Amino acid sequence: MKAIELRDKDNATLLKYIKEREHDVSSFRMQVATGVVENVRAARAARRDIARIKTILRQREIAEAKGKN
Repeated sequence: MKAIELRDKDNATLLKYIKEREHDVSSFRMQVATGVVENVRAARAARRDIARIKTILRQREIAEAKGKN
């Protein structure tokens, strides 16, 4: 998912996306353990999405803290 698309979402939705992507990473690990990996790049994409979402949440947190001062 692109950062522009994520910036339009609210924090609750972004947290839901993080949970979904973490589930994707764990299911990928299970596929690797059983030897039936469908998409070898899935875990990498999921980790990048998680990082992208966390970055947006942190930017919002910083902007809110600056606004209170």
